[in-house]
Amino acid sequence: YNGYAMIGNEGRQYDVPANYASKSKLVEGDLLKLTITNSGSFVFKQIKPIGRERYIGTLEQDARDMQYYARKNGQRWKLLTASVTYFKGALGDEVIFLVPKFGDSQWAAVENILNK
Repeated sequence: YNGYAMIGNEGRQYDVPANYASKSKLVEGDLLKLTITNSGSFVFKQIKPIGRERYIGTLEQDARDMQYYARKNGQRWKLLTASVTYFKGALGDEVIFLVPKFGDSQWAAVENILNK
C-alpha cells in the first residue's frame, strides 16, 4: 500500500477505496491482498500491517488542490479526504495520525480528529 493504492507483485496499481483505507487506518507499507470475484468486484484485505508511530499534529489544507495534510514540527503528511470528512475535521483542528515506524512516508492515516 502506498497511501492510496495497492501495488501488486507485477507492479500494477490498484486503487483502494478511500472508505476502506480510512476505516482500516492503512499506512504506507501495509501488505494487502486483492481478490477479484467472478463478478469483477475487487475485495481488499489487510494481511500484514507494518509498525506504526502515532503523532498529534494540526489539520491543514492546500488551497490550490484542496489536499488535506497533518503538520507536525515542520513536516507534513497527506491525508485521505474521506478520513477528514468522516471525523468532521476543520482547518486548525488537532489530528491524531499514524505513519510507518521506519522510513519516510508521504501519507498518514487519520486515527482521530479533536475538533476545536
